[in-house]
Amino acid sequence: MASSPTHSLYVFVRNFVCRIGEDSELFMALYDPQKQSIISENYLVRWGSGGLPKEIDMLNNLKVVFTDLGNKDLNRDKIYLICQIVRVGRMDLKDTNQKKCTLGLRRPFGVAVMDITDIVKCKTESDEEKQHFIPFHPFMAENDFLHCLLNRVISTKTGDEKGQGLWVTMKMLVGDVSQIRKDYPHLVDRNTVVARKLGFPEIIMPGDVRNDIYITVQYGDFDKYNKTTQKNVEVIMCVCSDDGKILPNAICLGAGDKPVSEYRSVIYYQFKQPRWIETIKVAIPMEEMQRIHLRFMFRHRSSQESKDKSEKNFAMAFVRLMKDDGTTLQDGTHELLVYKGDSKKMEEANIYTKLLSTRPASELKGYTLSRSNTTLGGGLSSSSRDTFVISTLVCSTKLTQNVGLLGLLKWRTKPELLQENLEKLKIVDGEEVVKFLQDTLDALFNIMMEHSDTEKYDILVFDALIYIIGLIADRKFQHFNAVLEAYIKQHFSATLAYKKLMTVLKNYLDICCEGKQCEPILRTLKALEYIFKFIVRSRSLFAQLYEEKEQVEFEESLKRLFESINNLMKSQQVTTILLQVASLKYLPSVLHDVVTVFDVKLLRVLAFDDIAQGLKLVCTERFELNVGYSQILRVWVI
Repeated sequence: MASSPTHSLYVFVRNFVCRIGEDSELFMALYDPQKQSIISENYLVRWGSGGLPKEIDMLNNLKVVFTDLGNKDLNRDKIYLICQIVRVGRMDLKDTNQKKCTLGLRRPFGVAVMDITDIVKCKTESDEEKQHFIPFHPFMAENDFLHCLLNRVISTKTGDEKGQGLWVTMKMLVGDVSQIRKDYPHLVDRNTVVARKLGFPEIIMPGDVRNDIYITVQYGDFDKYNKTTQKNVEVIMCVCSDDGKILPNAICLGAGDKPVSEYRSVIYYQFKQPRWIETIKVAIPMEEMQRIHLRFMFRHRSSQESKDKSEKNFAMAFVRLMKDDGTTLQDGTHELLVYKGDSKKMEEANIYTKLLSTRPASELKGYTLSRSNTTLGGGLSSSSRDTFVISTLVCSTKLTQNVGLLGLLKWRTKPELLQENLEKLKIVDGEEVVKFLQDTLDALFNIMMEHSDTEKYDILVFDALIYIIGLIADRKFQHFNAVLEAYIKQHFSATLAYKKLMTVLKNYLDICCEGKQCEPILRTLKALEYIFKFIVRSRSLFAQLYEEKEQVEFEESLKRLFESINNLMKSQQVTTILLQVASLKYLPSVLHDVVTVFDVKLLRVLAFDDIAQGLKLVCTERFELNVGYSQILRVWVI
């Protein structure tokens, strides 16, 4: 099972037994205790005060698959299935007079955890009928946090709380969502919720479009100002347009839950430095990204309804999800500036969006303002007495955090920078390139097709293609071979690319035969298999479109290309020795594709009469290789 690139964990929540007396929210996720981090989206189950799901239709139907798990996840030392329980109701359960109490407050209630390492690694047989009990651990002290209780329970491995907890069944499944729906229809049906990994799967197949932005409300530090006790701080987050309008249903609190227009945090009672560690997902159309921002409001919540109604937002913060250069906000932690002022002014986007959203680097490095408010324009003031920190994670196959890659993907907007952006691709981090593999390849071949009447960018595009193929050959990204194969077969459509690819390749070979330096040639020979796959696919598409037109010209070009390879193999130049070895290693891989578009008899003549002579020369005269000539010829038999 470990050899499969993608895995999924199926979980069926059979029952939740807990004496709460109010509605509650169950947030279930996969957790790495060593890194103390959640590694999947939360699966949200809303549980009613009567001991049943809020939506009675969900009874006996609370199923989820945690997807996108790769071999790296299976190799984690430990993986836990965790459940954080938040009750929704009064500030204090001891308050009996509900008519006077503020209701609808999200309060911490407890956790449930289970070590599922052996199930995930298939050391224990996972049976979808076997029920597992996950004990509940209550939130006892007001000076505690849910995530601290979670880590404490994992480390101490304490017993169950009087039979309260979760009953679940689970099973490890092989494959991504589409695959497991085919292979396990009795488990994964249209009602089964999909909770994706926080991050990309190890393989991103063409067509897997994703634009998920995860916001984790980390912690804050809020001064009590004129109050005698610390505030009960509630964070309210919404997604706003440039004019301040709230985008409806742009926030997802957890997989399986309906999208909402605002997020409200858990409230920790009278705490100066609350640490929420709550992750929500922002899901909006990509075309809206440049025009939106996140707005955070901070409000003190009173346990008495009469007082709570008079409370107004005491501060705010905001952040844009895209920067001015068109890239997204960098993954990681961001300390946002906290602004105070009139509660109405704090809602006017034309005022606060003109201000800084994050704390300047000079302050983060040790320089800080005095512990006071700095008055700014528009009636708002930044407070150095208050702190608010979030972290972000962008999982998008369309929005990049790299300026160089963005320039290439959006090359039509600034064509004057095209040459520079093509050259920059080679210094873009490999993980970012493979993440946008389909879009990057589309951009390269669109450049080639839209400049079919000139050779200006041919070499740059060819070298960029070689760089990408080389990346995928690297052990770190070798699982993307399947993605490249799928792209060539299903998405590649450049009908004229074969002409330009063959021309550049032949030029490189001819330069080497003359004994001249050609820096990219070794990388090119290593990439021969996929260069020819692109050539063959391009020619096939052209032939289908134009009814075998220019077949003679194509065969002549291909024959001349093989003659250049033959010349390289026969070359006596000292500089070609390493290249001849590389050719001997990589040339056989191209024949399987070439025979689909080239005359078999002619190719056999080229292979045996010309190239085989070059191979014999390499093996017998220039090297003492422990490879029999007959073995080499067998590789070339068609």
